[in-house]
Amino acid sequence: MIGKLKGLIDAYGEDFVILDVNGVGYVVHCSTRTLQKLPRVGEAAALAIETQVREDSIKLFGFASDAERDWFRLLQSVQGVGAKVALAILSILPANDLASAIAMQDKATVARAPGVGPKLAARIVAELKDKAPAFGAVDPALARLSGEEPDGAPSAARDAISALVNLGYGRPQAAAAVAESLKQLGEGAEAGALIRQGLRELVR
Repeated sequence: MIGKLKGLIDAYGEDFVILDVNGVGYVVHCSTRTLQKLPRVGEAAALAIETQVREDSIKLFGFASDAERDWFRLLQSVQGVGAKVALAILSILPANDLASAIAMQDKATVARAPGVGPKLAARIVAELKDKAPAFGAVDPALARLSGEEPDGAPSAARDAISALVNLGYGRPQAAAAVAESLKQLGEGAEAGALIRQGLRELVR
């Protein structure tokens, strides 16, 4: 299997690049985000590669980083997510933002990708929520507070999140604000203090 290709950019297509490696032109499908990072035609480029072999075809998918390739593989472990949908998600969300969105159960952000409806977005964040911190720079405190019923979170933090949600903020934003407040005020902070500090974080 091909794991990496390094060569010269020969041409661009709508969702692929042709990479000339020692005179052989490889058609490599990429996310929009990866294509935008690549240099001009004739210049050198390197891509992490995922090879998919089917009965009637062999396709190469290219990524700017190993982390992006890891997410491409992980997304396809969810029923209903194929290569096209995985690339669409990675086109709108860099790896770390995707990890944060899933850890925070932010279905709306994932659903922004073409071809991803609310039901599929909900399935993605539900099935991958335990894997997100391992695949991106996700704050463990944020991941702990992000679910509907955050296990192990202080009761004051849960109360503060509920209060911010009742004020009209989305649960992901409220969880992020309270996680940051806990860092500043400490795990023993009372709900009132967390709410006040959380509001300051939200209006920044």
